[in-house]
Amino acid sequence: MNERVPFPVLTPEEAAAMIHDGDFVGFSGFTAAGSAKAVPRALASRAHDLHQGGEPFRVRVLTGASTSDDLDEALARENAISWRAPYQSSRTLRKRINNQETSFLDIHLSHLPQMLDYGFLGTVNTAVVEATDVTADGRIYLSSSVGVSPSILAHAEQIIVELNGYHSQRLWEMHDIRRLPRPPHRNPIPIEYPLSRIGTPFCSVNPEKIVGVVHTDEPDGVPSFSPPDEISTKIGQHIVRFLLDEMHAGRMPKDLLPLQAGVGNVSNAVMAALGADPEIPRFEMYTEVIQDAQIALMRDNKLTGASTSAMALSDGMMRTVYDNMDFFGPRIVLRPQELTNHPGVVRRLGVIGINTILEMDIYGCANSTHVCGTQLMNGIGGSGDFVRNCYLSILQAPSTAKDGKISTVVPMCSHVDHNEHSVNVLVTEQGLADLRGLGPVERAERIIEKCAHPEYRDYLHGYVERSEMGHIRHDLGHCFDLHRAYLETGDMRAAFGAAV
Repeated sequence: MNERVPFPVLTPEEAAAMIHDGDFVGFSGFTAAGSAKAVPRALASRAHDLHQGGEPFRVRVLTGASTSDDLDEALARENAISWRAPYQSSRTLRKRINNQETSFLDIHLSHLPQMLDYGFLGTVNTAVVEATDVTADGRIYLSSSVGVSPSILAHAEQIIVELNGYHSQRLWEMHDIRRLPRPPHRNPIPIEYPLSRIGTPFCSVNPEKIVGVVHTDEPDGVPSFSPPDEISTKIGQHIVRFLLDEMHAGRMPKDLLPLQAGVGNVSNAVMAALGADPEIPRFEMYTEVIQDAQIALMRDNKLTGASTSAMALSDGMMRTVYDNMDFFGPRIVLRPQELTNHPGVVRRLGVIGINTILEMDIYGCANSTHVCGTQLMNGIGGSGDFVRNCYLSILQAPSTAKDGKISTVVPMCSHVDHNEHSVNVLVTEQGLADLRGLGPVERAERIIEKCAHPEYRDYLHGYVERSEMGHIRHDLGHCFDLHRAYLETGDMRAAFGAAV
């Protein structure tokens, strides 16, 4: 890293002092990857001191997606966030959102840049972004993620750059930055295959807006995921078998279609299953986040390339990438989320989307955001961008949670993020339900038999038989009995008199 940067060098505390109560602050970060670190920590410390002195200090926070504990968790612990968008995974922030102490805007990730462009969210007072380099003419070279950083940089009144010496100076080789013009002046996006490059390796800003840089030297701190457990492994095996059957039936090319996978242990297990099966051919990904499992598949030459908005890698795996940039550099493209999640590109490339949900109902609707319909978990993130537009949308979940006290297959979802018109396939460790071409009652029969845990199947079949006749059979007086039983007793099985 060049220590002689052409802008004032600030301490984190000096940078934090430039942010004021009520400001709208855009931070880099898409998961912990590329998340701003030193400045938000200093901002949390400043909020603590001000609150101790009886002074107000809360800011509106915008990022690409979730972030590290240095940002969301640190600020939430000091009650320094008044408004947050578009996604989060912080335990403390989640509690404040559900207690209505912090306002939360849960939106599709692909929609966020355009909302900024049109001013729906207000004026961005300050952008704080992590980078590997910044030049006198305003070129900012981002670190391990892109997310919404290009848009917040374009709209911010002032810019603070965290120059992180930990990251490889060769990360620019992966970056492909391009912002879309406002409608209706948009030409077709010329991404013809997952590794197409259409932009520049840097963000361009007015250098007069850069008020200073803060030097850091620390990893993203992404935790390692747990090894695949029995349930996740079975889910992965069901998906592998299904994809192979689709290939053999001629419903997709024999070299597969580009894959997208969500974040988490189950998704990592699915990727591991794809890599382990010798019948699965080499493939590419068009996704929003890559994790350790994808890097392992690249090393094994199973995954030939990936377009993404973030490398959410454990510290050890990130070091592997940085030590082997000649190999990984040409195989990974880092883009803004308005491109990685763009519905038109997803549909044109024929992406197969694999995402995790909280619950599914017997007619094919899915809930990925709210426990019992009211308590926010993390947010919809990018799953909706893919589910609605994929060639095949596959949603996965264990059949039960909390030692069987919760069934993830229910009569009616307590909150709907993905409706039955968009969902093609549902899968649990019990089996896989291909819903294409099926009417509602047929879908119910298949989901119950293939996905529900055996302990809940009789209850769910009985619900269908007892419900009012109609195109979709529901009993509005009892469609949430499982949820009510859980809220009242801590066990859904109480709804059908099971010994619990």
